[in-house]
Amino acid sequence: MKGYLVLDLSIKVLEGFLEYAEKIPTFIDKHGGRYIVQGVVPEKMEGNWSPERLVILEFPSTEKAKEFLADPEAQELFSLRHKTTNSQLILAEGCIQ
Repeated sequence: MKGYLVLDLSIKVLEGFLEYAEKIPTFIDKHGGRYIVQGVVPEKMEGNWSPERLVILEFPSTEKAKEFLADPEAQELFSLRHKTTNSQLILAEGCIQ
């Protein structure tokens, strides 16, 4: 089944985040991923969840998504995202092949 990474983030340091945003697509591609939603401001429909920006990445499987997150060459970029944003990340398995 496909794996989806859902990232809820608010940007604290734009300059540093822009470096992350420029470089991370190489690693997404490397692991067979693609953007489904790319940094949009979502419209709240119900409940208390109010992400400032939302990113959804689709991978061929949850294992590929985990490999992306564990990629040693991408760790510096993930660290940069952690320093320049407040973010929450979840992994969900899809229900369609």
